[in-house]
Amino acid sequence: MSKVVLITGGSSGIGKSIGEFLHQKGFIVYGTSRNPDAVLNSVFPLVALDVRDVNSIRSAVDTVIATTGRLDVLINNAGVGITGPLEEIPTSEIKNNFETNFFGPIEVMKAVLPQMRQQKSGLIINVTSIAGYMGLPYRSVYSASKGALELITEALRMEVKSFGIHITNVAPGDFATNIASGRFHAPLVKGSAYEVPYGTTLKMMDEHVDSGSDPNDMAAAVYNIIESLRPKIHYKVGAFMQKFSIVLKRLLPDAVFEKILMNHYKL
Repeated sequence: MSKVVLITGGSSGIGKSIGEFLHQKGFIVYGTSRNPDAVLNSVFPLVALDVRDVNSIRSAVDTVIATTGRLDVLINNAGVGITGPLEEIPTSEIKNNFETNFFGPIEVMKAVLPQMRQQKSGLIINVTSIAGYMGLPYRSVYSASKGALELITEALRMEVKSFGIHITNVAPGDFATNIASGRFHAPLVKGSAYEVPYGTTLKMMDEHVDSGSDPNDMAAAVYNIIESLRPKIHYKVGAFMQKFSIVLKRLLPDAVFEKILMNHYKL
């Protein structure tokens, strides 16, 4: 029997690449979008879902289960980027980021867990970020929201293991997607104390995305996780140095690692 997969944020970027890859492998794939009618080129069906709206989440999950009778894999992929000096990011934007990157995935997991518990099987893959392993300058909110999701996953994994449900994190580095155009950028304020360093860092971040890895690498990694009998707690996907930075953070004294980051970002 083909596994039924639900991918949040499946209309573009990494989510779309994962959905197309799994569709080609014979999975029954459903993606989500806040406005699925506006997406004309999807090879798999899209259902309406806004991760900031609990009723929207429950309706989408109920639709998939009513159509297929089961739900085997949830890929919590929907997320948004955010950049800026913490002092200058509006609090409303910080809250919106956590609603999308942290509270939203929690509500989607809550919506699918009863079905998976009934089936006595299921897999949840939370798409986090290598940025969630460290506090990055001018990406403080993004690092925090993704890091929080990593820790929630670690805890929930232990809570549901006895039900036959597996939960794992997959943390991508920089991939060549449209995330840069969709994220919130705190504006460069003329005369601000952060104008020059933030401007330099913002340009560097956009260049990293433009030259990022192929999203199909992420899709292949997710496929391998689904095929695994015992998924690990953490996976990292991306350029070698981005993954190696996590190792360096663990091994080096804090002040040394901080100096490396500041030199990298020319701060």
